[in-house]
Amino acid sequence: MTESANKFLFAIKSGWNSVKAKFYGNNFLLLITVVLFIIMYTIEMFVFKSINYDKLQHFLDMLNSNAGLIVIASGMTMVLIIGGIDISVGSQVAMYCMMLAVMMERQNINFYVAITIVFITGIVFGFVQGWLISYLKLQPFIVTLAGMFFARGMTAVITADTISIRNADFAAIANKKLIIPFGSYINKKGMTLEPFIHPNVVLAIAGLIVIYILLSRTRFGRNVYAIGGGEQSSMLMGLNVRLTKLIVYTLNGLLVAFGAFLFCLNSSAGNVEQARGFEMNAVAAAVIGGTPLTGGVGNVIGSFAGVMIQETINSFVRAMSMSSWWAMIFIAALLALFIILQSVFAAMRKKARKG
Repeated sequence: MTESANKFLFAIKSGWNSVKAKFYGNNFLLLITVVLFIIMYTIEMFVFKSINYDKLQHFLDMLNSNAGLIVIASGMTMVLIIGGIDISVGSQVAMYCMMLAVMMERQNINFYVAITIVFITGIVFGFVQGWLISYLKLQPFIVTLAGMFFARGMTAVITADTISIRNADFAAIANKKLIIPFGSYINKKGMTLEPFIHPNVVLAIAGLIVIYILLSRTRFGRNVYAIGGGEQSSMLMGLNVRLTKLIVYTLNGLLVAFGAFLFCLNSSAGNVEQARGFEMNAVAAAVIGGTPLTGGVGNVIGSFAGVMIQETINSFVRAMSMSSWWAMIFIAALLALFIILQSVFAAMRKKARKG
C-alpha cells in the first residue's frame, strides 16, 4: 500500500474517532435537545400559523413567561453537575415573592432595599443548605426537602393573603417593553404590532451567560465538573470538595432569589400557592438539556433549550385547548426518553474506554 493511501486511511480513522468522541460525549445530547426544540417549534409555527405562532412575538412571549425558570434551571444545572439536587426552589420562589409583596405593599419598604433583603435571604438559605450537605454530609434530597417544607410554610406564616404588587419602581420594570427593531406585523384589525421583550428576559439571559462562563472558563467550573465526576478522585487531586460544594449551593441560593425576582416581575403578586412544582420544571429542563442526575457533565445552554422545549409543549397544549395535565404527561414522557438516552450513552462511553 502506498504512503498516500496510508495517510488517507489514517485521516479517515482519525476523523471517525473524533466523531465517536463527540457522539459519546455530552455534546451529542445537547445537540439532540437543540435539534428537538427547533423541530418542535417549527412544527408549531406551521400548525398554528392562524393564531400568529409563526410571528417573532410568540417566541419572545415564551422568553417573557420563563425568565425566572431560565435562571433557576441554570442554578439547578450547577447543583446537578456536582451530583446534588435542590427540590426547595419552588417553595423559595413563593417565599421570596411574598416577602417582596409584603415589604413593598404593607411595610412601604423601598423597592431596592426589598430586593437586597431577598437576595441576602437567598444567599443565607443556600449557605445553610450547602453547609448541611457539604460539611455535615447529609443527603441533598433530605436537606432540600426540609428546605422545601420550611420555605412553603414560612410563606404562609408571612401571610396567607394574595398580595398584588403595585410599587411604582417595581411596576416600571415589570411593565417596560423593549422593542425589537424587526419582526413587526399587521394583525387582523390592521394594527402594526412591534415585537418586544420585558427587562426580565435581558436579566435572565445575562445571568445565563455569567453561569456559562463561570462553569466553562474558570477554575471553579473545572472543580465543579471534577467533583461531579468523582469526589474521591477530586480529593486525591487536592481539591477542596466541601468548600466547592458549599459555594455551589450558596450561589444556587442567590440564583433562586434572582429567579424569584424575575418570576415575580411576571406575576406581580405574592401567593402561597404560586410556583408549585417549579423545582420539577427546573430539574426536567436540566435533564432534557443533557445534565444527568449522576453528575459530572452538563451545560446551561442545554438547560435553556430544555426550558424552551417545555414551554413549546405548554403552548401547543394551550393552542389545542387541551387540559394542562397533558403538558405534564408529554414532558414526563420526554424526560423519561432523555434519561434512557443518557444511560445508553453512558454505557457506550464505558464500553469505548474498555475497548
